[in-house]
Amino acid sequence: MLPKAKNEWTVEEAAHLVRRAGFGGSPDQIARIHAMGREAAVDSLLDPDEPQDAIPLPSWYNPARLAEEQRERLEEMRESRTEGRSMTAAERERAQRMARQEAQRTARQRLMTASAWWFDRMMRTRAPLREKMVLFLHDHFATSSQKVRQPALMMRQNELLREYALGDFRKLTHEIVRDPAMMLYLDTQTSKKGKPNENFAREVMELFTLGEGNYTEKDIKEAARAFTGYTVNRFNGKVSHVKFQWDSGSKTVLGKTGKFDGDQVVDILFEQQAAAEYLPSKLWMFFVEDEPPKAVVEELAEGFRASGFQLKPLLREIFLSRAFYDSTVIRNQIKSPIQFLVQMCKELEVPDLPGGYEQLAQRELGQVLFVPPNVAGWDWGRAWINTNTLLSRYNIAGVITQGAVDAPGTEGGGENMMDQMAEGGGPGMKVVARLVGRNMRDWKGPDYEKLAPRELRKDPEKLVGSLIARFFQSDPGDKQRGAFVDYAKSKQGVVFTNHEVAELCHLMMSTPRYQLC
Repeated sequence: MLPKAKNEWTVEEAAHLVRRAGFGGSPDQIARIHAMGREAAVDSLLDPDEPQDAIPLPSWYNPARLAEEQRERLEEMRESRTEGRSMTAAERERAQRMARQEAQRTARQRLMTASAWWFDRMMRTRAPLREKMVLFLHDHFATSSQKVRQPALMMRQNELLREYALGDFRKLTHEIVRDPAMMLYLDTQTSKKGKPNENFAREVMELFTLGEGNYTEKDIKEAARAFTGYTVNRFNGKVSHVKFQWDSGSKTVLGKTGKFDGDQVVDILFEQQAAAEYLPSKLWMFFVEDEPPKAVVEELAEGFRASGFQLKPLLREIFLSRAFYDSTVIRNQIKSPIQFLVQMCKELEVPDLPGGYEQLAQRELGQVLFVPPNVAGWDWGRAWINTNTLLSRYNIAGVITQGAVDAPGTEGGGENMMDQMAEGGGPGMKVVARLVGRNMRDWKGPDYEKLAPRELRKDPEKLVGSLIARFFQSDPGDKQRGAFVDYAKSKQGVVFTNHEVAELCHLMMSTPRYQLC
């Protein structure tokens, strides 16, 4: 066991837990967590009172409705074939092209609603750690909708990740190798006896369970034979194991020999010491710091294995460890784009964003839900920040803090700025940009009468102190505080309206310190 932190803790430590084990929160939310004490607070995150189905899924993701659509589509295909016999080749090609375009349009719309639904869930959930773990697992078992092209399968995987987010990681791995979205993404359905997909076996070992260097090329070749025979029906997502396509011969994987199938290979992987160390190491990097100390990984691995690869006790040990609250750890991570957006909304207490804006912002910042860049997921840490994305963060903070009326670039509904953000995103993004531009007109932005009451605005130092507590939860230092106070005082010659408060918030969110989590 890692050395534990004392139950007594500071508000800054509570805010650190709320940011890392979730997506940040308002001052009231942080105060409630702090009042619980450290252990009860961690337990509340690990055992949320919100069931998985508390937030309704997108309306189109309904099993009965999807099944009915499949039946209708089959009927349409039959009718199309019949009608096609009386068409010329050109007419048939045109009809097929129109059908494909309609299917693609529906898929794009559904994927956008799925992405908006998940982002909204992160904002509203009473189970923030569960959603943070879903985001972690979406990166760990990275699968992109750009290749899968089936929103229903992406949603199915998202729900699978949520089901096991605080549960049995070994069982989740068994499930994920038979997950239809993952199979389509890694072309597992083409892996047959005599033509095994070695790439899939490599990713399972390197990225999902053991980490690089803990297996040999021969292990990959042998494991690939075991994973043959699994097929997925693209139409309905049904996964089957076709025995005549499975290599039933003897294989030797990591020193064990037998007529293994895919499930048995996964069991062999979890017998390796590397499997006990790999995920705790990644979780430490995700939640704590970039370089996990060897001794820490060994301690976590021992508990992880002893628990049967359960995630909840592993996370509990991390969040109760003294090391998690070390001063060198607090605010040592660069916020991911999703963290940046959701945390900003929570701290500004805005219940939502203009419809579609979160998708433009994700694209602008470099992290789009359901579209990780490759099977290795996103590059975290410093990779999130460059000249362009830093400028984008400042601009997006300007839009969100100032609302529809005054945000720079949103004059006239913001269509110009939205069009710029959509550049390079294809025709789908341009449609979203126009929609966002219209939605901007009705979006109110933060309630500054609540965030900065008029009485508080009479004293610039108190106003700045209140906003620092909201956005930083700790003293940023005399120089930074002085700059904020000077700015606030410079506005005293005019009425301190919501516009000036918004500018002050924007100034705070445009600092390097605010980019850290």
